[in-house]
Amino acid sequence: MTTVRTPAGRPGTEEEARAVQDALRARVVLDEPGPPPGTGHVTGVDVAYDDERDVVAAAAVVLDAATLDVVAEAAAVGRISFPYVPGLLAFREIPTVLAALEALPRTPGLVVCDGYGLAHPRRFGLASHLGVLTGLPTIGVAKNPFTFTYDEPAAPRGSTSPLLADHEEVGRALRTREGVKPVFVSVGHRVSLDNACAHTLALAPAYRLPETTRRADALCRRALREAASALTAD
Repeated sequence: MTTVRTPAGRPGTEEEARAVQDALRARVVLDEPGPPPGTGHVTGVDVAYDDERDVVAAAAVVLDAATLDVVAEAAAVGRISFPYVPGLLAFREIPTVLAALEALPRTPGLVVCDGYGLAHPRRFGLASHLGVLTGLPTIGVAKNPFTFTYDEPAAPRGSTSPLLADHEEVGRALRTREGVKPVFVSVGHRVSLDNACAHTLALAPAYRLPETTRRADALCRRALREAASALTAD
């Protein structure tokens, strides 16, 4: 497990963070389809917090996209380096997520974030932020629609409906299991929305959430427990 130092030069205020968002958002690539589903590697990333101890843990789990077998994984823990501000959560998570990705012994391929990409009030959620910083294709698959509206997709698996900010489509509600609440898919960087939905379906053969998210969630929670135990022992 990697221990992350508080990054030098990080934004210290909301205004500085928003300025960084504005600069990076201009670099998001939206005109590439991304890798075909079921090919190469696909990596899930997730984050867990212990606010009482001021600790954040991140996990990156690489799956074989064809078999969904785990081929590599890494975790990182660090201090929470930015306050909780709605719309700026990526600044709390990015340093530790980057450390987990950098610790992987294999290339990540497509990265699936447990969260948002363009489906974000400033159109720059964690998936977009991470994609721009790493150059990797990224998507966001979230458990809820955040502040956006949508009509319920039809009941069958694979049905979709637009996730809307006023009249702008910022993502899609996607039914990964028949009759079960949808997940909310948005583009991060270098992937089309159609392809992002196709990847999400391929990664969720049996459960509502994609296997990338399920595996990364379990690993980051385990890493957080281990970090908390170590702090308690000290």
